[in-house]
Amino acid sequence: MIEKQDILTGEKVRLVPIDAERDSILFSLWHRNSEYSRLLDSDPARQFSSIATKKWIEENELAHDFVSFGIQSIEDGTILGDIGLGDFSGQFTNTFVGLGIGDPQYWGKGYGSDAMRIILRYAFEILNFHRVSLTVFEYNTRAIRSYEKCGFQHEGRLREFLSREGRRWDLLFMGITRYEWQDAFQKMENA
Repeated sequence: MIEKQDILTGEKVRLVPIDAERDSILFSLWHRNSEYSRLLDSDPARQFSSIATKKWIEENELAHDFVSFGIQSIEDGTILGDIGLGDFSGQFTNTFVGLGIGDPQYWGKGYGSDAMRIILRYAFEILNFHRVSLTVFEYNTRAIRSYEKCGFQHEGRLREFLSREGRRWDLLFMGITRYEWQDAFQKMENA
């Protein structure tokens, strides 16, 4: 079992506090990439200045039903993306996770999966949640595979939820309970 002081560190990344000064520039640059926006959000792609992004980070930093972290490479300290838990519900037994790796050069290299494993450990061991949920667009197959590797189960879909590239796409619902996570975590430990 990982010691408590290492709870936010994985094999490739560590979760660190978001720094409004440093990260607002990165976040606004990532949102200029239309593919990043396409994978992350159903809203039309919008760009925000680093000043507006900094203000948003500062306003949300102390929210009581939301916690977020920067995803930092252990190898070189680069901030690769962000991950957070929000929409706490059911007397704080359920939460929703969101994850984004900003720079495409880091996509498909296991950073997101490592960050997800860390945030799940944090959600279940530290925050004592029972369940973590997420949504993903059906065309984001790389993310779907990553979530499945972390133990998420398919739970449903909103058919033809989103219109992109001249066709309709489903929104998939995935979730993992504490018990499913414990089983998956034990299998990883024993592998």
